[in-house]
Amino acid sequence: MSEQKEIYNYVLRLADNCLILGQRLAEWCGHGPVLEQDIAVTNISLDLIGQARNYYQYAAELTGDEKSEDEVAFLRSDREYKNLLLVEQPNNDFAYTVLRQYLFDVFHFHLLNELAASKDESIASIAQKSIKEVTYHKRWSGQWILRLGDGTEESHEKMQAALDHYWSYAFECITADELDTNMSTRGIGADLGKIAEPVRKEITSHLQEATLSIPGSSWNQTGGKNGMHSEHLGYILAEMQHLQRAFPGAEW
Repeated sequence: MSEQKEIYNYVLRLADNCLILGQRLAEWCGHGPVLEQDIAVTNISLDLIGQARNYYQYAAELTGDEKSEDEVAFLRSDREYKNLLLVEQPNNDFAYTVLRQYLFDVFHFHLLNELAASKDESIASIAQKSIKEVTYHKRWSGQWILRLGDGTEESHEKMQAALDHYWSYAFECITADELDTNMSTRGIGADLGKIAEPVRKEITSHLQEATLSIPGSSWNQTGGKNGMHSEHLGYILAEMQHLQRAFPGAEW
């Protein structure tokens, strides 16, 4: 595989994580538990989709065949998406959404701080622009972890149920494969080995502060980064891609 193709595949991972999670969060628009948090979740969704757009613009350039960012974003099959399994999981209730968001935010924050020093100027520039937004995302989700985990008996039970469900999805993000290793060695991608311990430590410490019990299992779900997804992604894509596939090349 050429170096340009490897960079393209790596950028897709970054973009797809943001797009799919942004799409999931957009489902809360008009359905949040209170108006303030409805707006907060929607704003985080917009931030992530904006970041995804920056990555897709770069990915389109890397294809070398005049593809648009919309084609890269919307006209791929589910096996061609490289997002983490975590971000495609259903919202369920607000506790599930907050827990999923926090697990991703901690990883995303450490990832972007590494990518900000990438030798690839486009990746570094996008990461530098995104860090401020993701710092807010992590603060928002982290605060809700504490409020709900160490809140009422009911809120604690809901957060614990969400944690038990998502724990096996939590660390696919820091499980390096060949592409991660190659990109890190070339100074283009993040060194997942370097951020793995800080990510685990921050997540574990914060969850314990929220009086939540860390599940005992250390088994991780994997496959999303290589196109092996749950059935949930298919439903997301069916909705997300409908207009683009029905009216190819349509513009506002």
